[in-house]
Order: sequence, then C-alpha cells, then structure tokens
Amino acid sequence: MEKQQEKFSFNLINNDHGGARLGVVHTPHGKIETPVFMPVGTAAAMKAITPEQVERAGASIILSNAYHLAIQPGSELIQKLGGLHKFMGWNKPILTDSGGYQVFSLPGKKVDEDGVTFKVTKNGAVTRLTPEKSMQIQNELGADIIMAFDECVEYPSTHSYAQESLARTLKWARRSIDSHQNSSQALFAISQGALFKDLRVQGIKELIDMDFPGYAIGGLSVGEGLDNMNRILEICTPILPENKPRYLMGIGLPEDILGAVERGIDMMDCVIPTKFARSATLFTNFGKIRVSNKQYKKDKYPVDVNCDCYTCSNFSRAYLHHLFASNEILGAMLTSIHNVRFYLHFMERIRHSIKLNRFDSFKKNFLDRYNKNEKV
Repeated sequence: MEKQQEKFSFNLINNDHGGARLGVVHTPHGKIETPVFMPVGTAAAMKAITPEQVERAGASIILSNAYHLAIQPGSELIQKLGGLHKFMGWNKPILTDSGGYQVFSLPGKKVDEDGVTFKVTKNGAVTRLTPEKSMQIQNELGADIIMAFDECVEYPSTHSYAQESLARTLKWARRSIDSHQNSSQALFAISQGALFKDLRVQGIKELIDMDFPGYAIGGLSVGEGLDNMNRILEICTPILPENKPRYLMGIGLPEDILGAVERGIDMMDCVIPTKFARSATLFTNFGKIRVSNKQYKKDKYPVDVNCDCYTCSNFSRAYLHHLFASNEILGAMLTSIHNVRFYLHFMERIRHSIKLNRFDSFKKNFLDRYNKNEKV
C-alpha cells in the first residue's frame, strides 16, 4: 500500500485525555480537519442544496456512492467526462462507498464467495458486484478515498453467520487491494463482525496486517442501538492504529457523533441533515424543531439565534413554515442549508474543544442544553 501513502497521509495533532482526537487528513484535493462530518451526496448531488452552498457551510469533504453512480449514469461515462470531482463541480476531497451496504440492503440478493448477485432497484436488471468490479468502478470515479468491498450483515445476526461473513469480508479486502489500480486514491478497509467481540478483534487484526491507510467500522447503525454501538467502538478503536484515520460509517445524530468522537473516531457520514430538512425538521443548539408545526406560523425568530447560516441570517421560522405549508421547493433548500451548516459548525466547535483539552465539558454542556429543550 506504499504508493497510496505518497499522496495520502494523516497527522494526529492532539489526544484529549486519550479519547477524542484532533487531526488532519491530507489528500490530492486538499486537507480534511478531523473529527469531521461528511455530508452525503449519494448520486453525486446533495439533495436541495448546491455544491457552492455546501462549501460555504464549511464542508471539507463529501461522500458519494459507487453503486448508485455505477447504475446511473455509469462510472465509465463519469471517467470520460473528467472524473467525479469535475462531473459534480466539487474540487475538494470526495469519499465513495463501495456499494456493499446498498447491495446488502436489497431484497433477494445472493451472496457467494466471489461476490453478490442482485436486482437493480431502478429497472430490475440482474447484475453482479465483486471486489474487483467495485474497485474498477471507484477507480473510474476518481474519489480521493475509496472503500473496500465488504458484507454488512443484518441485525441481529448469529455468531456462526457473522463469522462466515467476516471470513468473506477479509478475503474481499485482500482482493480489493490486489485489484486497486489508482495510486492517487487511498483505499480504506471496513471492519465487520456484527456485535461479537472476538470477531471484531480478529477482523481488525487481520486488516491491520494488510496495512490499509485508513480503517472504517462498518455494520453499525443498522438497528443495534446506541449502547451496542458504543460497546463495539470501545472494542475496536483501542486496537486500531493510532496514526491512521478511523471512520464510523452511517451515523448522524449529534448525540451519536459526540459518543463516537469520545471513543476516538475521526470521520463520520450520514444523510440525516438533508433528509430531516426535507421534512421540515431542523437542528438547533436547543434541540430539534419542526417548522411545519402550527406554533411556528407567526414566529418571527430565526431557526437558531446562534447560527450564522444564510437561512438564519435572512429568514424567520414563520417564513419557513409558510414555505412548507405552500409546498415550495425553497423550503427544503433553506432548511438543508441550515442543517448542513449546523452540523459543520458543530464539528468546528468539537475540534476547538479537543484542541483545548475540553471535549468532556463541551459534550456535557451541549447535551444538557440540547436534550433539555428537545421540541420535536
């Protein structure tokens, strides 16, 4: 994996009492200060918000999905048009998921030692995805960070199936390394093993032996609950390399982010900010609010008086309520701008607290205020 290290690196700046970490990831398209939350643009587009608005909100990296882009418009076309960065008008780092989670969430899939056969949701066509095919797709897309192809098991899972699946995931990780052809891209491994300590430890140790430039923890946020997620993180993060980034896949509520950061996670992603925005649910420092509710019809205040986003600087809750009542597209746009900015500013404050070795007090103060005034 040495060629990848030439254009990709991670510098650990501070450890706040051995838990929360402050760092910087360097990529061909710029640096990423960590801990970082990555907004999700699954099909090379953030929903109801432009790339320029995402950048203004403070994003240093976004995530897209290889499976969806391979189906539409096709990774070969994106490569011919100059790669994913040019295609979607985003000149900062991009991470692409391998498609494993999306494939394994499909009904009727058939898993074997070589790969997965499934029907495409869009047109019902039978197709096949293997580690080699996933690497080809991601190499053609050209993201800065790409993910090894893995199997995400359902929750709950038996130990016997999780063990069988882990063996397959480890073989697929090696095949992903062997078929990865773009040295400017950093290939991250994905830890699996469901909720079983022995499998998580075994899997991580074998992945470390393969010497990936970064490690993701997969198979969580699938219904196991916050306590189980935190328990698995407390198993995994202490044995992951300290000098490489740690990515927890698919988490997005503020309380989940704080718990992950506290346990040494550097990178996170989720669709929650824009998904919630489209249903008029907004994140504030005093809990969530739903501006479509009738109590906001005459509310003259911004969503959050402490927020510096375009929406809070220019519009009232009453106006946002009106937009949703009128079914105006602008409502989803303005709420998406706010939620994305809230999350990215939230991460800025987390990083600042780690720099000052005050993360624990920041977490406590934030949650005391956030939970006490929850309104949704």
